[in-house]
Amino acid sequence: MANKEETTKTKVKKSNLKLTEKGRVYVLATFNNTLVTFTNEAGDTVAWSSAGAAGFKGTRKSTPFAATTAVEKAASKVLEKGIKVVDVYIKGPGAGRDAALRAIKSAGLSISLIADLTPIPHNGPRAEKRRRI
Repeated sequence: MANKEETTKTKVKKSNLKLTEKGRVYVLATFNNTLVTFTNEAGDTVAWSSAGAAGFKGTRKSTPFAATTAVEKAASKVLEKGIKVVDVYIKGPGAGRDAALRAIKSAGLSISLIADLTPIPHNGPRAEKRRRI
């Protein structure tokens, strides 16, 4: 019989990402979670994290502290790869919006742009029909 070491192979991922000092950060702050994705200028994901991936469960995922922890976790990976200046794109109404921005700044990344991509309805859904008594 073969040894367990021979049968289990670890998969090594080779990345062909082109990294410069500039990158982008996409923050999706929902009412239940905060997702953070760091990309290069072409839009290829370099690192990501979320409040759930940072170890928070349930209602604690929606807190600003959970968002801060998620950003710090992803930012440490990005700093190792050499990205120093980022454009920040924020989407959603969640509590982690401002906390994520503060965490990006405190992690040592320089912010060159902040854009809010939150979708805003211009007309909204169809109104309920009138009540008949």
